[in-house]
Amino acid sequence: MAETGRVKSEDTPFEGGPMDGRVLPVLLGITGHPPKTYRIPVPAPDGGPPTVLVYRRVPRGNSTLTGLTARWKYLYDPTGRAGSERRWPWSRPAPHPDATPQGKPDDADG
Repeated sequence: MAETGRVKSEDTPFEGGPMDGRVLPVLLGITGHPPKTYRIPVPAPDGGPPTVLVYRRVPRGNSTLTGLTARWKYLYDPTGRAGSERRWPWSRPAPHPDATPQGKPDDADG
């Protein structure tokens, strides 16, 4: 019978950025893995909107017996975009920052 009401966590190291060298207990999902991205809101000193630090999960190493990933760690993502939006195989490609589609001139160009 499966246990209910127990939440599992794993001490996970953080590398890079302001959290470099720290180890935090991270909750594990139903698959036994921590989330792919870990966001840490940091309050602004002036009371403005918080800054969000983004860390992404990477393998810490492989198990010597099975070759599978044994543990995870988080690496700092200074762009803050890691895993910010879900991409499905049938989704349209992400738009370019330029408003003009590639290879087509602007209407203003005549």
